[in-house]
Amino acid sequence: MAFVDWYVEGRAFGNCTCIDGCPCQFEGRPTLGGCDGFEAIRIDRGHFGETRLDGLRTLVLYSWPGPIWEGGGQMQPIIDERADADQRAALETILTGGETADAATHWWVFRATSDTLHETLFRPIELEMDVQARRARVSIPGMVEGEGFPIYSPHSGNEHRVRIDIPAGIEYRVAEIGKGTSRAAGAFTVETRESYGQFYDLRQSPTGIPG
Repeated sequence: MAFVDWYVEGRAFGNCTCIDGCPCQFEGRPTLGGCDGFEAIRIDRGHFGETRLDGLRTLVLYSWPGPIWEGGGQMQPIIDERADADQRAALETILTGGETADAATHWWVFRATSDTLHETLFRPIELEMDVQARRARVSIPGMVEGEGFPIYSPHSGNEHRVRIDIPAGIEYRVAEIGKGTSRAAGAFTVETRESYGQFYDLRQSPTGIPG
């Protein structure tokens, strides 16, 4: 099957309600039974057909009552209000698994396991991120406030660096792991406190991570 030629690369910060390692990454069940969280993205370079996506930001809120693979979830994309009509349509398609091979990206999986797709919102998104330092800050005025930070050793007080390496991953190959504290209130509410945070270099295409 032929897909629209698209590609995005940049940086991503995700924060969910699970413990530091996130059982989903190890095919386990969520820490609290279900999974609530979000992923914020800064696109450094990208396109969808002839439409350029460079410099835009997105955020997707998600929630499942149990493990992601059991379905029954809900999701809501939020797209940079600076995007023009073509860019909005392109990002909405990508973030909801359109023009993508089956199960090739985490966005495809999120949509396939979500019974409810809430209305896409277009808002100003402030996003600062340093993947190597495991630090991030995201703000959508009146809707989302989130912060990502390193794990600190309880015995030394020093930053503890750990990574997750998934050679056949569909979201990332390697992610820096830290923590996050966030509150988001869109069509539904997500709240986290010093729970799982991931920071990674993003690369995606219709068939997943290139190479």
